[in-house]
Amino acid sequence: MELYGTERARYFAPTVICGYLALLCVALMITSGFLAGMHDAIALTAAGAFGLVLSGGLGLLFWRAQRHDLEFLHIPTAADAPANFRAVRAAALEAGWRVIGEESERWLAAQTADTTFSVGERVRIEFRGGEVLVASICDPGVGFSLVGRRRCAQHRDAVRRALLTRPASTPRTT
Repeated sequence: MELYGTERARYFAPTVICGYLALLCVALMITSGFLAGMHDAIALTAAGAFGLVLSGGLGLLFWRAQRHDLEFLHIPTAADAPANFRAVRAAALEAGWRVIGEESERWLAAQTADTTFSVGERVRIEFRGGEVLVASICDPGVGFSLVGRRRCAQHRDAVRRALLTRPASTPRTT
């Protein structure tokens, strides 16, 4: 899934903030070298190192989670792209998702239903023959959310269930 412009900036903001904090910690460690008291310099360097490890680790955790969420989940099916498209579109509408873009039998983009306390997530589904690719992220207008990641996984699972539990078509009689 690709994000552009301000959506990309908002989505990756937590990682950028952690990187900024890590740079501040490096500056703190460099500044400690100019202190007259050795005891103060060691304490400041230790605090800077602790902050660097903590903010750098948290930034790396955010970045990996964000990159993972933008990757598509591949779901192989026995049906063709038109049948998969119809099944997923029907399931999305039944779940109350708002279709925000589509190209018949190629891709579908939807925004999940908002609730009082949370903003909906964005789901992008692509159809390639018998394979369906699904990605779900927190609304880029709001930004990355660790809490919303669980709902995103549930949306990907809902698409998988719609594809794999679709009723079998009735055989033709000749």
